[in-house]
Order: sequence, then C-alpha cells, then structure tokens
Amino acid sequence: MITLQNLTLRRGTKVLLDGACVTIHPGEQVGLVGRNGAGKSTLLALLNGTLHEDSGDFFMPAAWRMAQVAQHMPEVADAAADFVVAGDERLMQLRQQLQQAEQSGDGMAIAQAHSDLHDAGAHDAHARAEALILGLGFKPEQLRLPVNSFSGGWRMRLQLARALMAPSDLLLLDEPTNHLDLDALVWLESWLARYPGTLIVISHDREFLDAVTRVTLHIEGGRLTRYGGNYSAFEELRAQQLTLQQAAFAKQQDKIAHLQKFIDRFKAKATKARQAQSRVKALERMERIAPVLMAADFQFEFKEPASLPNPMLSVTDGVFGYRAQDTQEATENSANNSEVRDKANRIILQGVGCTVLAGQRIGILGANGQGKSTFVKTVARTLPLLGGKLTEGKGLSIGYFAQQELDVLRPQDTPLEHMVRLARETGQDSAEAAREQQLRNFLGTFNFPGEMVVQPVGQFSGGEKARLVLAMIVWQRPNLLLLDEPTNHLDLNTREALAVALNEFEGTLMLVSHDRALLRSVCDEFWLVARGQVEPFDGDLQDYQRYLMDEAKRLREASGASKLIASKSIADSDLPASASNQFDAQASINPAEQRRLQAQRRQQLAEKTRPLKRALAQAEQRMQALSDERTDLEQRLSQPMPPEAIAESGRRLKAVGDELAALEDEWLQLSSDIDALELAPAS
Repeated sequence: MITLQNLTLRRGTKVLLDGACVTIHPGEQVGLVGRNGAGKSTLLALLNGTLHEDSGDFFMPAAWRMAQVAQHMPEVADAAADFVVAGDERLMQLRQQLQQAEQSGDGMAIAQAHSDLHDAGAHDAHARAEALILGLGFKPEQLRLPVNSFSGGWRMRLQLARALMAPSDLLLLDEPTNHLDLDALVWLESWLARYPGTLIVISHDREFLDAVTRVTLHIEGGRLTRYGGNYSAFEELRAQQLTLQQAAFAKQQDKIAHLQKFIDRFKAKATKARQAQSRVKALERMERIAPVLMAADFQFEFKEPASLPNPMLSVTDGVFGYRAQDTQEATENSANNSEVRDKANRIILQGVGCTVLAGQRIGILGANGQGKSTFVKTVARTLPLLGGKLTEGKGLSIGYFAQQELDVLRPQDTPLEHMVRLARETGQDSAEAAREQQLRNFLGTFNFPGEMVVQPVGQFSGGEKARLVLAMIVWQRPNLLLLDEPTNHLDLNTREALAVALNEFEGTLMLVSHDRALLRSVCDEFWLVARGQVEPFDGDLQDYQRYLMDEAKRLREASGASKLIASKSIADSDLPASASNQFDAQASINPAEQRRLQAQRRQQLAEKTRPLKRALAQAEQRMQALSDERTDLEQRLSQPMPPEAIAESGRRLKAVGDELAALEDEWLQLSSDIDALELAPAS
C-alpha cells in the first residue's frame, strides 16, 4: 500500500501539503481533486519519484511497477504500433537479451530468454498494442504510419496507449481525457474499469471520475482528505461535512460568547472571581472549531446581445475543408478522417445544408477527424468556405473559442495588450469601456489581478489561457457563441461557472465538447458530423453512445468486406479475359449446357487448387510436428538437466520457433490463395 504520514510538501516557498496523512490500498481507483494550483500534479510528482517529501514519511512498495503518460511530444519515426509496444520496457529488455544470447550462441541464455518472453506476453504484444491504438480512435491503416506523421493531439494519444501497454501495479494519469473525443473517452473508461492495479487519476471531467474512481482524495489549504466514493459521492459528503462544521462552529461561538459574558461581568467581583477564573481556563482549553472559509468561486456572465438576427446563418450546399496551401493545418485536423481530395483542396464535408436560428443551443457530435472543428472554424470565418453558400444574418456577432487557445492568443503579448488590440479591431478603442483602467478592472473579474495583466500569455497555464479567451469573448458581446472544446484546461469549478453562464446566455450556442456533463446541461439539440455530412441527430447522449458502438461494428464489417472484395479481384485476374463476360451470358444458356459449364468450372478450380492444397496439408503436418517438439522441449527445460543439455535444448528451441514462424507465414499465404480462387465468380 501507499502511505503518507505527517507529510509536508513544498514547491518553492509555497506549502502545498502540511501534515498530510493518507493510505491508498492496492487495487484502489483514486480520483485526485482540488483547485488549480492546490498541489495535485505535485503529489503525482512525489509518487513517481520526481520530487521528495520535505518532512514526514512516504512509503510505496519498492517492487511496484509504475506507468504514467510521458508529457513530451514524441518525434520518432517508429511505426505507431511499434512505438506503443516499446512502452513495455520489460518486454524490450528481454528481446534485447535474446538478441545478445543468439549472437553469442549461448543455448542456456536463449532458452531462458524464450521462457521469459513467453511469461512477458511477447506472443500477443502487437495484438494488445493494436487494440489499445484502435480503441483510442486510430484507424487500422494508421498502425504502420510513423509517429512523427501525426499531429500533436494524436501523438499524445499514442503516449497514453504506450502507458496503458506497460504492465504496472500503479498507473498515474494526469488529465488523460484532454485529447480524446467522446468515443475514445468511453473506451478508456471501460479499459480502466478492468485495470487490476492501483489507479490514481487527476481529471476535471466529473462523469469520467464517476465512472472510473471509487475513492476521492481532496487537496485544499494544504490538507489532504480521503473520501470513500466517486466524485459525486465526494461532493455530497463534503457538503454534509461543511454543513455540520458550520453548525458546530456556530454552536461553539454561542458558548464562547456566553462564557466571555460571564467573565466580563464577574471577573472584578471577589465573590465570583474563582468561577470567572475557571471559565477563563475553560476557554483556553477549548479546541476551537475553524469556520468554513470557502474560497470565492469564479463566476462570470455573458452580456445581453445587442441584437438577435433570425436566422443567424444558413448554409446551402456547403463544401468545408482546407485549401492546398493550408497543408500543415489540414494535416492536424485530418489525421483520422475519410476525406475527399480534389486537385486544389482537401474536402472534408460537402453538400452541407443547415440553418441556425436565434436561441438554438446545439451540441455538435462526431468522432475526431470527422470535421467538427473544420465546420466550426469555417462558420467562425477562420477558414474559407470551399463551395456553396453561407449566408449570415444582419448584425451577426460571433464569439469563437478555438480548441487550441493559441490559435487566437499571442504568447508574447500580455492580457492587457490582447484587450487593447481587440478594442481596436472591433472599432471600440474610443469607447469608455476600452480605457486602460476599465480593461484592467474587466480582466480582474476573470481572475487576472494586478501584475498578471502585464505578464506574457506564454507564461500562463492552460486554464489561465482559457479564461483569457473567455474574457475576450464576453467583452465582444456576441450573439452567436462557437465553442470548440472550451473545457480542456478548466478545473471543475470553472466548468461549473461556464455551464451557469451558458445557460443564462440569451443568444445562440454551438458547442463542441467531450464533457458530457456540460453538453447535457446547456444543449437542447444535437447535430452529428459524420461521413462527410452535417445532420440533426435524433437522440440524446445515451443514444449517441449506442450509435458509436453500431458505427464501430459497421466499420469492422466494412473492413472485412473490403478484404473479401480484394480477394475476389485477385481471383478474377487469374481467369481468362472472357470469363468476366460469361456470367452475363449464362441467363441465355439452357440448363444442360449450364451444368456442363459448372462441371468445367469445378474441374478448372480443382486443377488450380490441388497443388496449393497439397502444399497446405504438408505445411500443417510439419507445423503439428514442430508444435509437439516445441512443447516437449519446453517441458524438458522446466526439469533439472545438465548444462550441456540445457544449452542444446535452447538452441533447438530457437530453431524450432524460427521454422514454425516461417511455416505459419507460408500457411497463411497458401490459405489466402486458395480462398481467393474459391471466391472467384463461377464461369
């Protein structure tokens, strides 16, 4: 188990944990929660050995294997599947040992390496890695693509898969859902539910925490408190505790006031001096109950729009995508979609027809890479419409939150400079609200006090950048909000504030988000972006999850059908040139002639497949013999033997394994060739 006893942890001069005591039992699934800056990531750094306690005791079993998501962006050219397999460091070490043993000809070392590799799961390592990659949203054809060909978000998914690939007793995850869409999020929840080790996760997604955690650790004011239950249970328990604490505090204050009143009244009277002194001592001995001092929650609101055009906008036969010169951005957004290319442009959505009315609250659903962000960027005027017509209502004012905050922020500029430039670009630089002090006051309402308004944005955390973008949107007083993953870096309290503000917003909302709690609380309807189209989705988020499962099944079946079609095309190429036309002619052939042709076809097929089937039978016979020999060798190696016999058995085991692998490849090829011939259309 993991234990912290009277532990103090600092970052610089700031005390993040003071006298913390907690125990985490093996196999527990723990959610670590608290405000931004409370010390959650610092506690993870203690657990992974990056930091050490300043005082107190910290214990974690030395034999525990730990896995976590690397935070650096991989720049390697390894294939995606190979990169994820390499996350199993033990497996890679054993492969290296086997290679060294083979080079030295050490039979005993070869035998031991084979045995260790079998125990480490080498036989299905690639299959497990591919399952992880596909579960996180990649397509089968991307398994062999180099890692550095993917965009940043997809590379972080590969880092997550790599962490899940590593056998571990302790898994540490810090905001694992930030780069995931809804289908990958649901898959990750199901995977973590089956994880047998100890899980400690930091997340600002309440539904994710509810699904994967059973214990909650809360950091506040240097205190670390353990609650049994998921995040929703934690909220209820904490609310009850705060209520009881406040009631106990109020009761104690009444008692203190009563004692103090007696002391003040009788301390000067000789007859009552002894009683007064006893009450003074009682006050001194009393253990004071702390008042409930809740940190001020961040709150904001969107201003009432100056006008509400109806309709807000309409799209007729729209074509959405990227121009040829936008190569880098197109690659970032189409790492996983079935796009259509023409000579000049990369088309992702086409034939789109939709109308956005005043007051609509639309949640935009769809898997990553299907075109959600492309659709929103085009409506937000940051990408051109490639075809069709987009008509905007008179007076349309758009507030756009980009998925990557730096799309609209300049790292070297300060929040104040951003606001001054925004006022100038919107023609309001001469207005009263655009004066420097007014802008400072406005930024202060978004928790940018004092010196923060003149610090470069590049030094800010993700949550602070997100708050600045929200501030810029609010100041513009939009009537249409286009929000693309606005919660990625927001803590739970700020997410709650955003949900409240959006529910009170009087304009129109279009929201892309993987935060199911936010989608449920603010959206009245959903649109689905899929298969190159944007269409209304008839259902709620539960229906959408069922749709995702059905879509995954359809894609698997389509993949199987494509393989069948490929096999048939191979078979067709082996037939005479006239064979493809003979099927159409059969309708005019009499039954006797048709039976003759069918018999001729069977004879031709038998002649073609006979040598292949003979070779297949020979391969199967040899594979069975080798499998029996391998089993016998493995059993012999598990028994005491002289060193020379062990070495010889190890060398023979390697030779058997190599020959068996080659025969399996041959068997697969022969089977494929026979299937292709048998699937060919009848003559």
